Amino acid sequence: MKTRAAVVEGPGQPFRLVDLDIDDPRADEILVRIKAVGLCHTDLTIKEMLPAEMFPRVFGHEGAGVVEAVGPDVEGVGVGDHVVMSFRSCRECARCESGEVGYCDQTMALNYMGYRMDGSTTFHRDGADVAGSFFGQSSFSELAIGSADNVVVIDPTVDLAVAAPFACGFQTGAGAVLNTIDPRPASSIVVYGAGAVGLAAIAAAGARGVETIVAVDTQNSRLEHAEGLGAVGVNPADLPDGEFVDRIRELTGGGATAGVDTTAVPKVITQAVQALAPRGTLVVVGLGAPEIELDAIDLMQNGKIVRGCIEGDSDPLTMIPELLDMLAAGTLPLDTLITTYRFDQINEAVEDVAAGTVVKPVLVF
Repeated sequence: MKTRAAVVEGPGQPFRLVDLDIDDPRADEILVRIKAVGLCHTDLTIKEMLPAEMFPRVFGHEGAGVVEAVGPDVEGVGVGDHVVMSFRSCRECARCESGEVGYCDQTMALNYMGYRMDGSTTFHRDGADVAGSFFGQSSFSELAIGSADNVVVIDPTVDLAVAAPFACGFQTGAGAVLNTIDPRPASSIVVYGAGAVGLAAIAAAGARGVETIVAVDTQNSRLEHAEGLGAVGVNPADLPDGEFVDRIRELTGGGATAGVDTTAVPKVITQAVQALAPRGTLVVVGLGAPEIELDAIDLMQNGKIVRGCIEGDSDPLTMIPELLDMLAAGTLPLDTLITTYRFDQINEAVEDVAAGTVVKPVLVF
């Protein structure tokens, strides 16, 4: 079969729309005609990080569409179903069986390497392999192949352009609050970085009735979105040197109960830990710098916790429907953050999100 896909030819290269061949779905696979796909920071970060030998490649991991074909071994998904495509997990290792599917033993192979587990690719061009299977889907393509563990059936009345970002970005931010922090109403949460992930975290904190929510960002336009979701906005650039941590402590009554870092900026993470109350927790969800500097004495004496979080500690098969129910009920109003682009405007969407003129780009077919 033929499909139109956005291919990246090498590290740091732009997306280029080309025609590819895509395999028929195997017995355990699902073919989805993509109607909308979110553009996520992870797509842009990893296309810069991977070595040249892992290209050409198709990215995209927030796909939403309609099932076109289903392999005979697949249960629970049928032709015509409306679906969201999320990350893959083996569903067989000890972590998966305990519900920790984001920490699956096979995460790297299933989501990042560009191949099926047997080493084959789903995409081809002129007889040569093109890496795909990004998050088990590579949905920057009119057609994408997924599996029962990452294809989530949703209510067909939900706008697929709205549903797509719940596959990763919105699920990560909201899940970090709802699953990982699990806050009490009388607590305080500070979210560092008010992009799509951070704003989803803020909205989830609001849905839980958290008393004090603070948003930190250097772009005032994003802080306006955060304030619309019930947060107090803080722009560090507006504060004198050395006063940022004191300002956070002031707003949170002596220190934050919890924080969520989406920036992956070492200095921001260091300050976020400093701004925690004793026994406070910072959840790190951003992909970026591999090293940070922390005060071990502060951590020990104040019982602070710094922990990572993948995909909001969520199981997408249950979490995505729950979040979409919250959206429908009006308690998680994230649809207002979405700006749609035609699929052939993908590079324009990349430029706009980098410039901060949009929060969450979604490409529509």
